[in-house]
Amino acid sequence: MTRWLKGFGKFFIRCCLLALAGWSVLAILFSNLPGFLRPWIAGIFGIGSLVTLFGRYGNRQGQLGLLAACAVVLVWWLFMPPSNSRNWQPDVAVLPWADIQGNSVTIHNIRNCDYRSETDYTVRHYNRTFDLTKIKSIDLSLVYWGSPYIAHTMLSFGFEGGGFVCFSVETRKEIGEAYSSIKGFFRQYELTYVVADERDLIGLRTSYRDEQVYLYRLNESKDLVRRVFLDYLREANSLKERPEWYNALTGNCMTSIRINTAPYNPDARLDWRLIVNGFVDEMLYERKAIDTSLPFPELKKRSLINERAKGLDKSPDFSQLIRVGLPGMELNR
Repeated sequence: MTRWLKGFGKFFIRCCLLALAGWSVLAILFSNLPGFLRPWIAGIFGIGSLVTLFGRYGNRQGQLGLLAACAVVLVWWLFMPPSNSRNWQPDVAVLPWADIQGNSVTIHNIRNCDYRSETDYTVRHYNRTFDLTKIKSIDLSLVYWGSPYIAHTMLSFGFEGGGFVCFSVETRKEIGEAYSSIKGFFRQYELTYVVADERDLIGLRTSYRDEQVYLYRLNESKDLVRRVFLDYLREANSLKERPEWYNALTGNCMTSIRINTAPYNPDARLDWRLIVNGFVDEMLYERKAIDTSLPFPELKKRSLINERAKGLDKSPDFSQLIRVGLPGMELNR
């Protein structure tokens, strides 16, 4: 029995070191080192790790050396600084920020792109002042671009009189840079809070990317909606002063919603659907946080807004028109 435990212990240690070495190789490969050096250093590190773990002369000293090398990579990776000064794509080049004075909030640099196609657009920004006493609603958009298991999430805040402002937590990409799910784990992108018209953020996805967009009204009190709205604005202000890294697991669109809502949400229980967030609307339905007057499959079917949103991205009444007839949706008049 003791011999078996020793064998299992050695096997377990090797598996842990192999996982650390694999992570280190990827961290080097997707690092800020010069491009021509990255594959060479990553390759040498990977080969050295395999020799140490499975080679003929591998021993405890070699394993400790590998652990120390992985620790050096981790410390270096943790101290890689994010930046607000890069050659950004035009749609994320200008950061939003807010001036908060009592119940009056002025948001600067609200985005309202004029799209001709997904990649051909004119970037426009404007400022707008909102009265916090007139905040009325919070809506969740679930955007599916491929897998039914993972969705992009956006929050829209509605005000009396029909005004809406939408927040989308995204990667801040440089010119020529494309999103990669693997790179999203390795500090390749800065985090940004895009604050925009729904004509921009939702219209882009329904009319030009042909992604599936579902829109739900959240059953929350005005006080909670106000607090969450202010938290989003404070985070946008913070990112303008102190950039942060995006992380596909810990710092993304879904975790940001939880971080900004959890302090005020009386039902902030953890749930696996917060990670596999393509099912987060099912979780909200179970918690009665969205409309429950219909069976969930019917609610989901009727909450798809693509057909009604297509071709409306130039309409000044976009936000009102996409909500007409949606379950549980009261217009902010």
